[in-house]
Amino acid sequence: MSATTSSERVAECFAQLRASGRRALVPYVTAGHPSPDATVDLLQGLEHAGADILEIGVPFSDPMADGPIIQASSQKALAAGMTFDGVLAAVSRARLRIPTVLFTYLNPLLAAGRDALSRAADAGFHGVLVTDLPVGADASLEQWLGDGPLAFIRLVAPTTPATRMVEIAQHGSGFVYLISRLGVTGVRDQLPADLPETVGRLRQATELPICVGFGVSRPEQAQAVARLADGVVVGSAMVRAADESLDSAFTLAASLRAAIDTVSP
Repeated sequence: MSATTSSERVAECFAQLRASGRRALVPYVTAGHPSPDATVDLLQGLEHAGADILEIGVPFSDPMADGPIIQASSQKALAAGMTFDGVLAAVSRARLRIPTVLFTYLNPLLAAGRDALSRAADAGFHGVLVTDLPVGADASLEQWLGDGPLAFIRLVAPTTPATRMVEIAQHGSGFVYLISRLGVTGVRDQLPADLPETVGRLRQATELPICVGFGVSRPEQAQAVARLADGVVVGSAMVRAADESLDSAFTLAASLRAAIDTVSP
């Protein structure tokens, strides 16, 4: 797989969705959860249930941005022996037809070595999202990620000023991940009232597709987000469902898919 093919797959996916008037379903899973052996089946089943892109988390011992559900999944995966190389091996074995995003904190990525991005691309990843590397934090690392074989997906918070949104988007590719609310990941009862305004500001700052996550857990919430954004990210609710059973995760994904697809172009 060439570097160009890897990095462009995310953009191609959104172009195809846009042409058909559809929005992306983007489930998040923690690699190694509910077990290393189940990870491949989980990834393949979510693809079959209608996922357009998969965010696959590298388990980390200190996931500061994550709430208790994803923290627990990360600890469970680490206790079962999941490693960075194990994440790559699982994706390689899954042989997915949809784009995948390596979702990681900076420390595991650096510990994996300077060839980590190329090895991830070879394994079947198409994008990378580093949760704790804001724009301007480390120019050399950002250049390494931006010049690498994977689409470099950046995070935007609801409190981000418009000028900063422009700067963040200019230093990213694939799509922009808009955090719907401040705080850590987790299941929420309601979407933020100011989400439409936040998405509108981000639309003015970038032409990249916008995916919204943090707190989206139910079909009606996914439907509401799909009316605003190009993609819907579901993390904690998906991890919680997978902890119950793989079938629970697949059922949730199918219900989210159906809700998202009710949104007209």
